[in-house]
Amino acid sequence: MEPYIPHTDQDLKEMLETIGVKNVESLFSTIPSEKLINSIDLPDGMDEFNVLSKLRKMALMNASADKYAFFIGGGIYNHVIPSAVGQIASRGDFYTAYTPYQAEVSQGTLQSLFEFQTMICEITGMGIANASMYDGASSLAEAVLMASRYTQKYRALVADTIHPEYIETVKTYVAGPKIEIEKVSHDSDGKISLKDLKSKIDDKTSCVVVQYPNFYGVIEDLKSIREISKDVILIVISNPISLGILEAPGKLGADVVVGDGQTLGISMNFGGPSFGFFAIREDTKFVRTMPGRIIGETVDVDGKRGFVMTLQAREQHIRREKATSNICSNHALGTLYASIYLSLVGPKGLKEIGELNISKSHYLLKRLEKTGHFVRAFSGEFFNEFVVKTDLDISKMKKVLFKNGIIGPLDLSKADGSMKGHVLFCATEANTSEEIEKLISVLEAM
Repeated sequence: MEPYIPHTDQDLKEMLETIGVKNVESLFSTIPSEKLINSIDLPDGMDEFNVLSKLRKMALMNASADKYAFFIGGGIYNHVIPSAVGQIASRGDFYTAYTPYQAEVSQGTLQSLFEFQTMICEITGMGIANASMYDGASSLAEAVLMASRYTQKYRALVADTIHPEYIETVKTYVAGPKIEIEKVSHDSDGKISLKDLKSKIDDKTSCVVVQYPNFYGVIEDLKSIREISKDVILIVISNPISLGILEAPGKLGADVVVGDGQTLGISMNFGGPSFGFFAIREDTKFVRTMPGRIIGETVDVDGKRGFVMTLQAREQHIRREKATSNICSNHALGTLYASIYLSLVGPKGLKEIGELNISKSHYLLKRLEKTGHFVRAFSGEFFNEFVVKTDLDISKMKKVLFKNGIIGPLDLSKADGSMKGHVLFCATEANTSEEIEKLISVLEAM
């Protein structure tokens, strides 16, 4: 592929007219003006070698994940990825179409997806998993739609401790079928209010949605939530890396477990792409309302092990009115990375990673509290991220940290106006003790 394909002025004019946009600049209107580069100072007639050289120097001005310490989470996380993951995923064996339209011919693709489904079931404690979704947010949205299809009820109770972008995605998906979304408040410990939840469940409720750990890093009490919501579908959003040490949602009564797979061997990539996972309890009637595709294991006419497309619920395979989803990609490359990652680290390794996330984040909290500038906001137990209130100017603090090679924390007022002065810190196994001490020294000097 060529690094640059030029367009004539006429080309640009025709393309803009086709999409109904006045100029190229309007395509970038969502980017803050101070972040835009309006022009690149290049003299006329500069040769390709010098143009590329100048552009490379400009690219080096960007913040590289390899050169900065990350203490920011909120949905995308910096984890250690074994070098073997990328190496194995790049093997020629895996260079194939992501969606096998002549499914049974593509035994290699089907097996890799089957293994992925199996691993997702193992870590979530569920009975059936599909061959993946776009991302965590769309997986949740599809789960809410599925709950209404199954129950024929159109009211979903959603904990306000769920990632705000997930909630917005759900609202977009449910606008058509007019599913009512009602938030459930949280208590001082950062967990969903069981009292508020109990008061809002009625005979019109299709599902209850919680995140485990939630957006604020707090670990929800799924067992108590299940006891209250026993007559409705319980949907749990989970960070899969946390399930190496936390009890599997399926063992605590979840009906559906969804989430984003970025933590399973996929680099941050400016926030994507990754993939979404989707698992349900083992129920024949329930599975027929599930979106996506399911790969099954069987034997051929000679008794040899083989794989088939067991369920194909999308509109490309069945009549549109019977389809449960029109998803047209399962992000198979992402699931391949996740399968390789999980097979390399194994159950013991996943547990050790979880223990490191907990120990490092709790150590970070103690060090932050000792500076005198931070007070813990919620008392509930947390995994690898937590909320603190600070007396520092958050904008200034982030700029100073950035100048010192540190990215984070997340300013929560951007997502919730009532959280002014609150930030979300995150620490994973990728954070070294030297990085934590450097963070503290910078903050103490402010």
